[in-house]
Amino acid sequence: MADPVVIVGAGMAGLRAAEQLRAAGWEGPVTVIGEETHAPYNRPPLSKEALAEAADKPLHEVHASLAFRQRASVADVTWRLGTRVTGCDMDSRTVTLADETVLDYGGLVIATGLRPRRLRLSGPTVGRSALRTLDDAYALAPRLRAGARVVVIGGGFIGCEIAATAIGLGCAVTVVEPAPAPLATALGPEVGAAVQAFHERRGITFCTERKVVALTGDEAVSGVVLDDDSVLEADVVVEAVGSEPNVEWLAGNELDLSDGVLCDAQLRVVGRSDVVAVGDVARYPNLRFDDVPRRVEHWCTPTDTAKQAARTLVAQLRGTPATGACTAMPSFWSDQHGLRIQGFGLPRLADDVRVVTGDLDRVEDGVIVHYHRGERLVAALLVGIPASQHRAHRDLVEAANPLPTDDKLQTSVLKGVPA
Repeated sequence: MADPVVIVGAGMAGLRAAEQLRAAGWEGPVTVIGEETHAPYNRPPLSKEALAEAADKPLHEVHASLAFRQRASVADVTWRLGTRVTGCDMDSRTVTLADETVLDYGGLVIATGLRPRRLRLSGPTVGRSALRTLDDAYALAPRLRAGARVVVIGGGFIGCEIAATAIGLGCAVTVVEPAPAPLATALGPEVGAAVQAFHERRGITFCTERKVVALTGDEAVSGVVLDDDSVLEADVVVEAVGSEPNVEWLAGNELDLSDGVLCDAQLRVVGRSDVVAVGDVARYPNLRFDDVPRRVEHWCTPTDTAKQAARTLVAQLRGTPATGACTAMPSFWSDQHGLRIQGFGLPRLADDVRVVTGDLDRVEDGVIVHYHRGERLVAALLVGIPASQHRAHRDLVEAANPLPTDDKLQTSVLKGVPA
């Protein structure tokens, strides 16, 4: 029997990779290895519905409500959950597990995703949390009781969602954000200020252009110290200050791991023809926009990247040329106080932000924002806009950023590794 395709990472990216390997015609063995003990589940509700409800439900019920339905096509896939991969030797095509077991592979899929970045702060650890996994949410939920003083460090999407959930549960919530406004990095300062005002109207306090430098308390957190020496009282501190790619297990293989795993447009890991990466650990060029490799931390990314990565790897295993490229239109959303924020494209590329519908002073009444790079539309943001209008703006972004020509695709592939 041929060596299996080994997928390292058993979250959504690992599941989608297994499904797409079967869809691409791979009939050989597939093994998925994941550090969490839970079968793959949906993560976006962890900062919203699941976080609000987890305190009153047993863990298995919360997981059951989030678990992905497994397709018949992956019924024969071997799952090794609760298992950590500690190393990989790509020359010998092996991965090493925490118990020193060594597994051979014929093809490798990197799907290890991200972990929360943690701050180096002096002070107690009890009362200090981050949110990435189901276990994180289950541990945090009971502490978000009515009257609890909650400080959220970080005003990105996750931080804003946690803050909205906590205020809805009756907590007193303060968000500390080093930028001039929450979401300023992702959506621009004008939109960020509008989102901040929306949250403030619902009772959340913001400390912008401030950093947390220490925690106070004896056995448990009692407050956070800011860089202006002020102190915010706190019973619960949640760090939502970004993520770090899980790539340490890949060290020693001469890969570019400076920000995730560098891949070509076909999701082939640069320098390795029999290894692909999927999900938000993959840094690759989306040739709709340009040839700059980027990681995309959106919910749709595992599915979008798995389709191409599976085709690429199966072609390699069969000894045939890989075709296509990952040119999916980035799509993201966030729900905050029941308000849907929906985006298409890459706002980070913009040098000009234009409000085309509505008023940023009242985002809950509906706002449409277009992001331009020069005169080229690179993203659209719809806040409080009915879903029936979403497709039209997605189409505008797609039209402005068309699929690459065959020549552009071939040039990008040759800059990576041989097909």
